[in-house]
Amino acid sequence: MHLTNFRMKQLRVVAFISMAMVLYPQFLSAQKKMAATYRQRAESIYQTVWKCYRVQGQQGLFSENYPRGKSDSLNYFQGEAVKEKEVSFLWPFSGVFSSTNALMRIPTLKAKYKSYQDSLVIGMEQYRDTVRKPFGYQAYPVKFEKADRYYDDNGLVGIDYMEAYFNTKNPLYLTRAKEVFEFILSGWNDDVGGGVTWLEGHNDQKPACSNGMATLTALKIYQGNHDQYYLEQGKRFYHWMYHTLRDHTTGIVSNDVKLDGVQNSTFWTYNTGSLIEAAVLLYHFTGEHQYLQQAEALASASYMYFKTTPHDQRFVLHIDLPWFVTVLFRGYEALYRVDGNKKYIAAIEHDLNIAWKTSKDKFGLLTHSWLPEPDELAKPKWLLDEACIAELYARLSMLQESI
Repeated sequence: MHLTNFRMKQLRVVAFISMAMVLYPQFLSAQKKMAATYRQRAESIYQTVWKCYRVQGQQGLFSENYPRGKSDSLNYFQGEAVKEKEVSFLWPFSGVFSSTNALMRIPTLKAKYKSYQDSLVIGMEQYRDTVRKPFGYQAYPVKFEKADRYYDDNGLVGIDYMEAYFNTKNPLYLTRAKEVFEFILSGWNDDVGGGVTWLEGHNDQKPACSNGMATLTALKIYQGNHDQYYLEQGKRFYHWMYHTLRDHTTGIVSNDVKLDGVQNSTFWTYNTGSLIEAAVLLYHFTGEHQYLQQAEALASASYMYFKTTPHDQRFVLHIDLPWFVTVLFRGYEALYRVDGNKKYIAAIEHDLNIAWKTSKDKFGLLTHSWLPEPDELAKPKWLLDEACIAELYARLSMLQESI
């Protein structure tokens, strides 16, 4: 009797192995096809952005919206909103740079997009202000006007240049990132225990956006040059953020803290996303398990919060801003590459695919909400909302290749 049972178990094992041998090549084939689909989508939307938003006569620069001439004011500045100008502000421009870096990480596309990256560097340098010290990047190109310098913008520049450095090993990009970090660090003060403000010269709040991007800039510089100074600075920013901006009720990152120590309990996806990515990097660099545990806790809390925040039921998560969700995805991706838990990236993948299939306008551009709302479909589309789609699909393509 026991021998019969043993024999039956053997036969079941053999059958399972045989079935796996048949299905595994099919699984790999499906993954390859999905990777190719996502790669095609990334290139398609990127080329649409390049075609629609490039400003004739302004090398390396883009328009804020397409079609141009949007009457709405731009309200992502300190103080009063401003009208759309001849070219885009630095924040949406950075989205194109980030998507180019992501496309270049795909081995078969690296050479193809090198010339695009070169053009974007020309564009980026037009925002670089060398009159005020330390050097930094202002919100609008220097040749047009003197403009404010935001610490979060400069963090984006630092991240973009480091990602460009990883792709090319061009030492200029490392130099620019270090220069940017020096500017950001000039905004550090000890109010509410540390951190930098949002805007140079305005000591009114310490936001997650500035400090999260500063953390990542420092850690990516360390990743590139192994200078212990940048690891220590990254840890300093990270610990200040984790202990000062993390909301203890939700477990995710608040928008900012005022100088009286009161948190602004507004929660955007990207603020937690940047801290998750930073925690994973610190785990890689130090081997300290606390950082991985913190990354996992932040990911779980953010998933739960944005899953339960009211949103269209076609989606898994609340979509606040497409680019914000992209930054959250970067954090989820970094964690997935350590723990293999696909739950979080799968949620954004699901929602993005719905948007791709249902929310495009006549130019092939996606709506801001990722929903096919008639008024949104008719509106001009913001550069940042579109550029990040290319980055998301490039990242998803690479993930399919690695599974």
